[in-house]
Amino acid sequence: MSEQSGAKIALALGDILVARRNLARLLRKTPLEYSFLLSRKVASDVYLKLENWQKTGAFKVRGAINKMASLSSAERDRGVVAVSSGNFAVGVAYAARALGGVPVTIFMPTNTPSSKIDKLAEFDVEIILEGATFDEAHDISKEFQRERGLTFVHTYDDPLVVAGQGTVGLEIMEQLPEVEAILVPIGGGGLVAGTAVAAKAINPQVRVIGVQTEASPSAYLSLKEGHCYEKYDAAPTIAEGLAGGFGIVPFTIARDLIDEVVLVSEEEIYEAVFLLLQAAQLVVEGSGAVGVAALLSGKVDLKGKKVAVILSGGNMDMKVLSQIVFKGTHREGYS
Repeated sequence: MSEQSGAKIALALGDILVARRNLARLLRKTPLEYSFLLSRKVASDVYLKLENWQKTGAFKVRGAINKMASLSSAERDRGVVAVSSGNFAVGVAYAARALGGVPVTIFMPTNTPSSKIDKLAEFDVEIILEGATFDEAHDISKEFQRERGLTFVHTYDDPLVVAGQGTVGLEIMEQLPEVEAILVPIGGGGLVAGTAVAAKAINPQVRVIGVQTEASPSAYLSLKEGHCYEKYDAAPTIAEGLAGGFGIVPFTIARDLIDEVVLVSEEEIYEAVFLLLQAAQLVVEGSGAVGVAALLSGKVDLKGKKVAVILSGGNMDMKVLSQIVFKGTHREGYS
């Protein structure tokens, strides 16, 4: 694994293959399912990568396990600190238990959905709700980590975490070697960076297209303007897992590998979540549905192409889901 040194950060396919070995006995290889309905709607061959079916309900457990597996015995004994809007927290908690028990303190923004906090109930972790945003919670958690001499596990700004997330892209390339484009949700950027490294190493012609919400276009602006928006004050969004800044590690690793970043609106995300539930019986959180939103809204033109869409998580707050169902059924004219 290449070490981070200033702006010199690198990640290779070999790092992702090592990560896959670390994950093999602890996680499942998620399905890549053809969607007849979506394919017909957008005139493409659409395949859905079901990370919403991953253990813990989201892809982030992959990076968490790969990072935690790299820690020394002394580091594990002292414990780790992480900050998360939900899915990475559960991933770190799962990794800590799976690797034999590591003390874990999780900092979460105060606006974290209760569904994601509730998922931590089965784990022996300390939860601290601090900060109105991810960035505020991050700053508070770093101070806590320094004061107590613990190891910080970053949700995206770490090459080992990015390598773990890259196993999603590796699986897609193995499951559908002829894939022509991959749509990837972008928050901090670990998933898109890892997927881009894996996919481009295997087939440089594959298009890697990132999708963000209009409420938090940090990656879009970073790649457009050529400097990294590590912090971003996001507007309120159903895709809270994508809110905030774009990581300097993903930016440095993948800025030349990501072909495009597109933005989708809140309404478009709502429609995508409803369609996945109604037509495919898939519960997908807003952050995980942005790729489908980009296809349905015509933000990307991939007609006639074989397209993989990563559904990055399924940990949907039930109140939000009920609102989407209510709105969607009325829009569709159900009585």
